Amino acid sequence: MQLVDTHVHINFKDFQADLELVRDRWLSNGVTKLVHSCVSPDEFEQIQAIADQFPEVSFAVGLHPLDEQLNTDGWNPEVGDRIKALALSDQRVVAIGETGLDFFKSDSKSAQIEAFKSQLRTARSLNLPVIIHSREASESTREVLQEINAESPESPICGVMHCWAGSPEETQWFVDLGMHISFSGVVTFKNAHNLHESAKIVPSDRLLVETDCPFLAPVPKRGKRNEPAYVLHVAESVAKLRNVELSELAEQTTSNAIALFKLKD
Repeated sequence: MQLVDTHVHINFKDFQADLELVRDRWLSNGVTKLVHSCVSPDEFEQIQAIADQFPEVSFAVGLHPLDEQLNTDGWNPEVGDRIKALALSDQRVVAIGETGLDFFKSDSKSAQIEAFKSQLRTARSLNLPVIIHSREASESTREVLQEINAESPESPICGVMHCWAGSPEETQWFVDLGMHISFSGVVTFKNAHNLHESAKIVPSDRLLVETDCPFLAPVPKRGKRNEPAYVLHVAESVAKLRNVELSELAEQTTSNAIALFKLKD
């Protein structure tokens, strides 16, 4: 059985002391590929170095909606140019992101939207999927995607709603827009009833799993540092919710991840 963790942040300081051991555990749990997300182009060389060390790691480049620059200075188009140049500089770049909208604790809505639109256009121009972060912003995220898709109806945006926590209605919005939906450790939480229902309705060919480590460790590891090995617990929970065997869920989500991100052996 193989699994792909489609969203990790193993460059964070949480992993500095024991990354080799963390890798041993993800391999032991059948995690054969990882997609490393990027919260700022300043991380790019650091993430490249991890991919040099671990060939199962592919990665993205982008700017997170809660980046301090957006709060203080707004969106700088030169950052968009840098993201595009970095994406072109390394064939292991498999996505643009993470980008998106986060209105939970930010006053930079207009700057976020501008940055999001720019990165969506970059993803389309490079024929890459986009990794989308959306928190307390589902309606605005949908509106931006609809607007960008309307610019080039023949080339709709493809990508993933990462660490998804939306309602079934919101889930259907993004499925209808052609997006993949990725579930994290939140889906293992007992009281996440809306999300449990969302996990049941995603078409099999749009389903992904992730950890978003080091955040949001799943049950039974909740409260600890999250790590890629724990994507197994996410897959187990989603399989149970969908009433399928874990092996079937693993095979489907692995196939989906390889197809969306064009992951190489």
